[in-house]
This record gives sequence, C-alpha cells and structure tokens, in this order.
Amino acid sequence: MKENIFDVLMYLFENYMEDELEILPESDVIRTELLEAGFEQIEVNKAFDWLESLSMQRAIKPTVSPAFRIFCAEEKAKLDIECLNLIMFLEQNNILNSANREIVIDRAMALENEEISMEKLKWIVLMVLLSQPDEEIAFSRMEDLVYDLVPTYLH
Repeated sequence: MKENIFDVLMYLFENYMEDELEILPESDVIRTELLEAGFEQIEVNKAFDWLESLSMQRAIKPTVSPAFRIFCAEEKAKLDIECLNLIMFLEQNNILNSANREIVIDRAMALENEEISMEKLKWIVLMVLLSQPDEEIAFSRMEDLVYDLVPTYLH
C-alpha cells in the first residue's frame, strides 16, 4: 500500500478524533490497527509524531493586535499561492488567529515529503483547530469550508 503520513492522519481524524485531537491512551492498539489496515510502520510513527508535536503547541497565545506575516522561501515552495491565500483568508475572517496560523504553517511544513494542496491544507487547519482549546466556533466554520457547505471565497 503506497500511503503517506497525511493518509494516516486522515484515517486517524476520521476514525478517532471526534471531540479533541490528542494522542489517545490506547495508541498501541491504534498503531496495530493501522498496520493491519496496510499502513507502513514508518508512516504510522511519523503521523503519531506529527500529532504529538501538535498537542505540544497548545500553550501558544495569540497576539492581541493584528500581525503581518511574511512567508519565507521554504514556505512559499511548500505552500502554493492558493494555500497562502487560503491562510490569509482564514485569518481575515477570524477562523484562524495569528497563533493558530503559525501552528498551521508549522504542521504543513512538518509534512516533509508531502505536496500540500489546498484540500490538504484545509484538513490541516481543521486538525489544528480541533487541537486548540476554545476554538469550537472556528472549528465549526472551518468544517463548513472543508465539507463545502459554504463557498470558500465570498465576493
């Protein structure tokens, strides 16, 4: 099976992460299930590392004033113009705050050998928002965008 870290994350998100995004206490059982489902050991380990790193970023506090973000060359190479525009759109529409924006960028960059499409980025945003306390409204709004319940860009 030719799966990648993102596929493992999506499987975990869809099957185990309903209320909060965190490493589950029965992670050994889940790892075994993932291996039996055909995922590679290395990809499973990387996905759990990705989630563990995400759970450690809960302590970041958003800035009070609006922040201006300049993307570095590596970020621009990883995130195409559509992805960068989506991040700015989400921040301007108060779905992402500046701290969550940085976590989203960090988690996208952490998917080293992954090409980040706009669809993948939407799922990353959803996972980040689920992992953050008091982001239920933003998560709900983002969920609407992911499942195409509202137009992504309003004119």
